[in-house]
Amino acid sequence: MDLIQDLNWRYATKSYSNNKVSEEKLDFILEATNLSASSCGLQPYRIFAIENVELKAKLGNNSFNRQIAQSSHLLVFAAFNSVTTQHVQNLVKLTAEKQDVTVESLTGLFTTMDMYFKSRSNEENKLWAERQTYIALGTALIASANAKVDATPMEGFDSQLFDELLDLKGKDLHSIVILSLGYREEANDYLANASKVRIPVEEMVTKIA
Repeated sequence: MDLIQDLNWRYATKSYSNNKVSEEKLDFILEATNLSASSCGLQPYRIFAIENVELKAKLGNNSFNRQIAQSSHLLVFAAFNSVTTQHVQNLVKLTAEKQDVTVESLTGLFTTMDMYFKSRSNEENKLWAERQTYIALGTALIASANAKVDATPMEGFDSQLFDELLDLKGKDLHSIVILSLGYREEANDYLANASKVRIPVEEMVTKIA
């Protein structure tokens, strides 16, 4: 299907029906997100795909975003709290495996990356990880539109509650942004049939030849 049509179709869904997203479509969205661009290929984030009704209700407790509890699935994007030598070492080992080369041949890559992250403060690396997470979120939104699954990205959630209920601190992670998945309930969603509002491309983009 034409990508521009997909993106014109999507919007930040405000009300979801009870229809469930199939496991096949969920896996498609997650696989596409896993293929998202990532600096150094490090992927300094993890994604939690939550279907459990009781847990979604707890996570959405007292939130003005009813989509948290309403959604078929809730994706929680959590960034690394720090970037460690072990993270770099894991990537080097995986690269060697996938590209059928020796770990020793990648020593230069390991040393360069490890020195780079060590030269920066923990806060700088944490902010870098958060920015990388948003690239993955963008891919998830596009993949959802392509699969004709409605999605709503949200920052308005209780991150402390999410971190506690998902034990993110124990995993050296912190929640950054969430994405609800499901199917629009047009009768109760004032945006369902509204025209998409975007500035003209020529106003957004400056082409420099």
